[in-house]
Amino acid sequence: MAVIKLTKDNFDQEVMQSDKPVLVDFYADWCGPCKMMGPVVEEISNEEAGVKVCKINIDEEIELAQRFGVMSIPTFIAVKDGEIAGKQIGAVPKSTLLGLVK
Repeated sequence: MAVIKLTKDNFDQEVMQSDKPVLVDFYADWCGPCKMMGPVVEEISNEEAGVKVCKINIDEEIELAQRFGVMSIPTFIAVKDGEIAGKQIGAVPKSTLLGLVK
């Protein structure tokens, strides 16, 4: 499944009302560690059919970044059944991200 780009307009529908676990990547185009994690996030979206993968550009969606207390990027949040199930900050191994959503 392709990575879904989130905005404040589609966030609740795509994430909070999702029937499967969601991995949300808060990133910025200028962020080195975010660029490093990009291929990892893409891999997860292509390999894990049971997980929805979404990205939020914090420069474009400041309100969402503030809503979730994002102070450093990349920040990854796992949402299950409309609840935050985990949070991870920084560049981490793929297995760490999978552990958030599984």
